[in-house]
Amino acid sequence: MHDLSPRLNEHLEPGEEIAVTARAHDADVLVTDRRLAIAADDRLLLDVPFDQLRRIQFDIERSRPATLVLVPDRPTDGAQVLTIPPSEFDAVARALALIGRHLAAS
Repeated sequence: MHDLSPRLNEHLEPGEEIAVTARAHDADVLVTDRRLAIAADDRLLLDVPFDQLRRIQFDIERSRPATLVLVPDRPTDGAQVLTIPPSEFDAVARALALIGRHLAAS
């Protein structure tokens, strides 16, 4: 798990637990027991409960960094397209499995 900046920790709700963090090229992926957040420069680019995610796509190509696409239900939340280095594949896979289990249960 990656260290989060102290300013990002301020966005956690009381009792909320971080489940997985991963580092994209220019942002952090944060999965808690309640939601998914994408943060860059100590600000949240996306912050949605699992049930407000419409689509997640993770593309891995030979000889290129992977691409993670996160599309929320509300267009005003804005889709996020992240470049994921190979060193973060395991963390992203854990995050996707956790989110997938939440979506399947809802």
